[in-house]
Amino acid sequence: MKIKEFGVEIWMNETENNCELNLGETCVESVTIQELLTLCGKNDTDLSDLLSMKMTYGAIEGSDRLRAAISALYGSQEPANVLVTHGTIGANALIYETLVEAGDRVVTVLPTYQQHYSIPESYGADVQILHALQENGFLPDLEKLEELATPGTKLISFSNPNNPTGALMDRDCLMRVIEIARSCGAWILSDEVYRGSNQNGDGATESIADLYEKGISTASVSKVFSLAGIRLGWIAAPDEIIQAVSIHRDYNTISVGMINDYFATMALENSEKLLARTRDMTRKNLAVLDEWVASEPAISYVKPKSGTTAFLKYDVDMPSRDFCLKLLADKGVLLVPGSAFDVEGYVRIGYTNHVDVLREGLSRISEFIRSAQA
Repeated sequence: MKIKEFGVEIWMNETENNCELNLGETCVESVTIQELLTLCGKNDTDLSDLLSMKMTYGAIEGSDRLRAAISALYGSQEPANVLVTHGTIGANALIYETLVEAGDRVVTVLPTYQQHYSIPESYGADVQILHALQENGFLPDLEKLEELATPGTKLISFSNPNNPTGALMDRDCLMRVIEIARSCGAWILSDEVYRGSNQNGDGATESIADLYEKGISTASVSKVFSLAGIRLGWIAAPDEIIQAVSIHRDYNTISVGMINDYFATMALENSEKLLARTRDMTRKNLAVLDEWVASEPAISYVKPKSGTTAFLKYDVDMPSRDFCLKLLADKGVLLVPGSAFDVEGYVRIGYTNHVDVLREGLSRISEFIRSAQA
């Protein structure tokens, strides 16, 4: 099996340890274990539970408490509909490995995380790309989706909220996509790793797993729960998918680490406290970014409705990779080139690290743009 190089991951591996200000990061500013304990109303003595923990494989599917805490994030999912994985990246890979075979039609909304088209392409699938455009708010053209999702289509996939644009498919949009999927018999995979970070209301995004009988949700504690270092994600899906995925999962996972399970359970049993922190940070920081975009004539964007990233269109005559490399070399600021998403003329910015880092980074980007235009 041959597969394309993973553009975003290669870029981050090459650059993120060589920057002063990391605006390529997609997680809400990561918490320390001490901060996690404090947010969850615990203290150092609670870690004594770890001292007697025997370092076995632990529960293969994830502990009962963990799967119960994950299922509570949904409207109609039971613990039995949840399978724990190594991050969302592991969850997505398992879904494609389980569902997709050579010749199957897969429709993927771009831009998105590269897994959602490169993995099915590597299996020989008939991957159809639906380009979501800035003029449409980076939302999918549903008439075009209906054309691409021909009878027998195996899977429609997207990220919601979207990475890198911050676009959000609301309930009405999702229900229309479900109608299209149902008409051709397709499963829907929604990568919901940024779910819970909406800019309005309680921050909640409706999950495809709660809306569609063939809906599959993947997510993790990495982004909105600020715990990427735990490397723990999940699949929420109908029983037949969970059972089918479990067969494949036995070959590459066995179980997640017991310590990972322990801290993820602690976090998700206190999910509202962590999500309140996320809402506060994402909303305040997006206001800072929005003010900067309004004042920077060389930059335009669709203001994100959710998530932690924005896709900035820039008016500088150079390819996105060159733009980002020169910005990094000249100003020490890390962004992600649009070319890593197979889209030119854009850069991705992550705006949910410390607000002082964001402000300083934006100032340096403006300095760089003026220099580049001159």
